[in-house]
Amino acid sequence: MNPRFLVLPAVCVAGALALSACGAGAGGSSAGGVTTIRFVAADYGSNGQNPTRAYWQGVISAFEQQHPKVKVDLQVIDWNDLDAQVRTMVQNGDQPDILQTGGYADFARNGLLYPAQDVLSGPTALDFIPAMARAGEQDGTQYGVPFVSSARMFLINNALFKKAGLDPAKPPKTWDDLTAAATALKNAGVEIPLGVPLGKEEAQAEAFIWMLENHGGYQSLDGHYTINSKANVDTFTRLKSWVDAGLTEKSPAAVNRTDLTKDFASGKVGMLNGFPGQLADLRTMDVTWTAMPSRDGTTRTTLGVADWVMAFKKGGHRDQIKAFLDFAYRTDNTVKFDKEYDLMPVTQSALAALQSDPEEKALQPFLQILPTATFYPLSDPSWPAVSAQIKTRIGSAVTDPRKALDALQQAAQQTGR
Repeated sequence: MNPRFLVLPAVCVAGALALSACGAGAGGSSAGGVTTIRFVAADYGSNGQNPTRAYWQGVISAFEQQHPKVKVDLQVIDWNDLDAQVRTMVQNGDQPDILQTGGYADFARNGLLYPAQDVLSGPTALDFIPAMARAGEQDGTQYGVPFVSSARMFLINNALFKKAGLDPAKPPKTWDDLTAAATALKNAGVEIPLGVPLGKEEAQAEAFIWMLENHGGYQSLDGHYTINSKANVDTFTRLKSWVDAGLTEKSPAAVNRTDLTKDFASGKVGMLNGFPGQLADLRTMDVTWTAMPSRDGTTRTTLGVADWVMAFKKGGHRDQIKAFLDFAYRTDNTVKFDKEYDLMPVTQSALAALQSDPEEKALQPFLQILPTATFYPLSDPSWPAVSAQIKTRIGSAVTDPRKALDALQQAAQQTGR
């Protein structure tokens, strides 16, 4: 997250009084001493249930009571439509003041965003979990402000483990352990000993998890794609061996995460990489959440994912944006949202609050592992296009690892670097 410093007129830098003084732009308006800022947010509700608008209206109402010179014009858009509508806004020069969505890299690269340090007070900025703040950086400056997060852990059906003569209290730590456990589950008649969903829904995530557990990944530290690295080829060679041995579903490339998690909940799957969204469906099941097994048992990371908030410069409403973001990121607000939608925190204060909450006992393993999470190369503007290619093509790597990863590497280099 590497901001460029934007110098505003002196009248707009004087603190609370400035909140009614800065000029209007495409992002908002000023009238009668009151400044209106536009806020576009994603809807985390599902099928019309539990829409996010109600949450934000509550936050905005409380904010406006404390800041009567600032009004927030809220627009909540379904995830399926959000990218297209925001793209149109930006192309028309009508970007909002604040946007909450899935990625920030293109907007930052094109110079449209305030640096995070310009729109967050010191205490708010310092409260973010360090790994998440770093994931919002581009070329050393933070532009993406983490909003919510999630992480992955390894999930075991304890009843099936016991049926296979395995001890759930001793989960697999290495890939050799995993092979032995999956073989025992297969011999015990378990339909899918190890779930490996490489269908297009979440293939980029599933692949990344396994790459990380062999010290691999999508990019090198200097930002170059390494999809066909030796570590990644070795990873998929091991996955291929499990597929060939009948230890996974028959065709991982054709299986999506949603379908496999339903199979796990119905008792058909012995092990898979899980996520917090499964907790509600598994409340009545005897399961174990544990660290990801790695090739040699030495890795100590997992996949982390996050959604983002960003602030556009065009409206010139830096101080109003800052006031609202500081309010929105108060611990009570962020904890409420996380609990409402079974998501994970991005701030240290919210993390501590959830860790001490007796109602969130099931979430504790994820909260413990969250600070060690590794994220996609989110700061690279080419990542969305590369990720889309991975989603549809990487499943074939369990058939021919070298060929599939070489093709994806070539495509990534043509798109990015």
